[in-house]
Formats: sequence, structure tokens, C-alpha cells
Amino acid sequence: MTISQRQPGFMNVVKNNIKTYLPLIKSLQTGLLLVTGVTGYLSARCPVLTISVFIGLVGSLLLAISGSTILNMVYDRDIDALMRRTANRPLPSGAVHVRNALLLGLFCSAAGVLWGYVLDPLYALVVFAGLFIDVVIYTMWLKRSTPWAIVWGGISGGMPIFAGRVLATGSIDLVGILFAATILLWIPTHILTFNIRYADDYQRAGIPTFVSSYGIKKTRIIIAISSIAAAIGMAGCLVVLGFSWGYLRILTLLTIGIIGIAFKSIAFPSDETDLKLFKGASLYMLGSMVTVTLGSL
Repeated sequence: MTISQRQPGFMNVVKNNIKTYLPLIKSLQTGLLLVTGVTGYLSARCPVLTISVFIGLVGSLLLAISGSTILNMVYDRDIDALMRRTANRPLPSGAVHVRNALLLGLFCSAAGVLWGYVLDPLYALVVFAGLFIDVVIYTMWLKRSTPWAIVWGGISGGMPIFAGRVLATGSIDLVGILFAATILLWIPTHILTFNIRYADDYQRAGIPTFVSSYGIKKTRIIIAISSIAAAIGMAGCLVVLGFSWGYLRILTLLTIGIIGIAFKSIAFPSDETDLKLFKGASLYMLGSMVTVTLGSL
């Protein structure tokens, strides 16, 4: 058999492995967090914008975020098996062996932090902090015991944009803190709408949520408040960065959209509105990141 005859079979194996392992990193979530990291970096109108540093930023964040997500998947495989939404994930379904996922998660996490250290020790420290908070504090310690674990999930979610800003400036500044706080305030809109939509799944797995602890109505009010607070925080970032009214106007339109859906979910609650709010929260954050990036170039 010639090499050309064997090649298609090899490529099929590679494609199948990628297809099997890719869900471990939650590519959409990882991609959005990566976008925030790049935005934080570019927001400084970075004087050290070289291809090597930029590749290092993207590579180290991608590895660290992916690594933490995989480790979370490993730890949560038992509750994932109990939830209809997650039962078909690679680990609870048996498509990927636990040991392989654990080794991959550890490798990606370590490689991301070490690559970050080569770029800048302070940047690497922020990346490691995000990873530690996400895996140890949020997932292993608090997620199964209190609905307020999402606060720590929000802090870890704000670390990529904070890390990007730190790498660009070489220090911790007000803008970086505001960016991280904005992500923290945005997280409830993203996660709590998911909790409402899949309340039965979370109850079946024994995971405490705001819905199970405080009820759907109060949860929707919290979502609306967090949406407004996140919008104010993002506007503050743009003002501090000295953006023109044109960019603030774009952000205003995005804000009106997400707050409008949030209040609609309170006044006219429905599964359809909850889904729109969940998707709208992601689109709002992506739109905000694009606005900041365009204004920084």
C-alpha cells in the first residue's frame, strides 16, 4: 500500500480525534474569552504590538483557558452525566478516557502559564490566578455548595481581558480593573439565564442556583440589574480610554438592546425571552469587544 493510499485513513483518524476532543474546551465560550483577552491587549494601543508577542498572547491564553475548561470537565463529569444538556459530553458519554482528558488539561494549563511567563511574569501571574480561581475555587470548592459561586466564576471570566491589558501595559491599571469588573457584572446575565432555561437539569444534578435558592422572579431582577451595571462599567472603560462619542453611541445601542430584553424577561417572562437574553448577552459582550478593538486601532 502506498503512502498516498494510507493518507486518507490517517486524516480521518485525525479528524475524528479532533471532533471527539474539541467539545472538551467549549469552543464558543473559549473563543469569546479569548476575544476579551485580545481586546484588553489592544485597548492599550499597544506600543509593543509585535507579531511574536501577539501570537504569544493568543497562544498562552488559548492553552490556559482550554486547560481550565478541560479540568472542569474532568471534575464535573459525574454531575454532567445527570444532566440531559451535558450527558453527551465526551467524558460522561465515555468518548474520552478520564486519564487522557486529565493529562491534556494539565498539559494545556501548564503550557499556557509557562508561555505567559516567558512573555511577562506579571501577565503569567494573572493567567494563573484566573485558572486557579476557575478550577479550584469555583468548580472544586464552591459550585456544588452555593449559588454565589458565580461571583468567583465571574472573577475568573474577567481574567483574560485583565491579563491582556497587563501584558500590554506591563502593570495593573484602572482600565484593566474596570474591564475585569465589567466581565464580572456581565457573567450573571450569561449564566443565570442558562440556570433558568435548564433549572430542572441543575436540580437533578444537585447544583444550587439562584433559581432554586431565590426563585425565578428574583433571578430575573438580578439579571436586569447586572446587565445595567455591566453596561455602565463598559461605558466607564470607553470614557477612561478617551473614546469619541461615535464609539460610545455604538455601545449605547448595544446597551439599550440587552437591557430591553432583560426588562422584557421580567415583564413578560417566557422560555423564548430567556433564550434571547442568553444569546443577546454573548452578542452584547462580543459587540462591546469589537467596539473597543476598533476604537483602539
